[in-house]
Amino acid sequence: MATSGKVIRCRAAVAWGPNQPLVVEEIEVAPPMAHEVRIKIVATALCHSDLHVLKGEMLTVTFPTVLGHEAAGIVESVGSGVTNVKPGDKVIPLFMRQCGECRFCLHPESNFCVKNRHEVLPRLTCKGQNLMQFIGMSTFSEYTVVDDISVVKISDAAPLNRVCLLGCGISTGYGAAINTAKVVRPGSTCAVFGLGAVGLAAVMGCKAAGATRIIAVDINKDKFEKVKVFGATDFVNPKDHSKPIHEVLVEMTEGGVDFSLECVGNPELIKSAFESCVRSFGVSVVVGYTQEDMSIKPVTFLTGRTWKGSVFGGYKGMESIPKLVDEYLSKKLKLDEFVSHTLPLDRVNEAIDLLTQGKSIRTVLEMSTPQ
Repeated sequence: MATSGKVIRCRAAVAWGPNQPLVVEEIEVAPPMAHEVRIKIVATALCHSDLHVLKGEMLTVTFPTVLGHEAAGIVESVGSGVTNVKPGDKVIPLFMRQCGECRFCLHPESNFCVKNRHEVLPRLTCKGQNLMQFIGMSTFSEYTVVDDISVVKISDAAPLNRVCLLGCGISTGYGAAINTAKVVRPGSTCAVFGLGAVGLAAVMGCKAAGATRIIAVDINKDKFEKVKVFGATDFVNPKDHSKPIHEVLVEMTEGGVDFSLECVGNPELIKSAFESCVRSFGVSVVVGYTQEDMSIKPVTFLTGRTWKGSVFGGYKGMESIPKLVDEYLSKKLKLDEFVSHTLPLDRVNEAIDLLTQGKSIRTVLEMSTPQ
């Protein structure tokens, strides 16, 4: 491409500090160095993790920064040594790297990597200042640079303004049910706490895995009709009950659910999800993010329940994301139903307000004409 090897000037939504509106600025994006890939971002979605940064809840993130990590785009140029993608490829950048060589990458049940990192030294600058890249991504920019071990080629037929959702939220919830909870027993009963995009995806994963009864738990009664689209059979609003929600679920299921997934990141809900599981063989998965302290009595584990955590749905991105794209293209996986709003980059703060107020599932920011 004509821009190869040159600095690209483009627009990006810059977070100059916590608890401040994002500002769409002109920034400079340096050419990729060895084992780096420069991507033209076509579409990116807003995730709650981005909000955690803006609220100052992720202490590892420094400002100014460019947020965004749920995206899809087209490779503009590559640095030396890059062999997995080439200019013109449709790609999804991955916040969970996969070097393919470390102990974690080689383990069949791990999707961590020793080369994962929260930020990288900048390839982005604005007004003479370096912009830190959130988890090595920064997709709220028309162009960005990522490591070659954190980008994967996908089908040329994929609509980028839909498959961008597989970069985080949908994969996270869907995989938490299939890969982490391992909802495989025929006739299983599941409970999903929290019906944001991740929770809806978890419901979809429970359904795909063959669960017979899927109980959706949320305080917003308006979400019931939506969650039925993804496979929920029951809806429970904690506000409708005088007793703790885990007691309600235990009574509903004759002793507790087989699997529970907490998709909010609320310490009390995490405990409720665990206690809603049936004794002896129940499995509870923590999917929601929180840095708050919580306590649970060790004796609770003597009942035989299992407590697990999940990041990115347990998926090894390089291997799994192209397959999920293909599942969407073959209509085996829902994505369109998650997109509640589509906005241009310069309305990013409106997208933030929609998510903060609970008025959106996923807002996709389109940088250019959908491809």
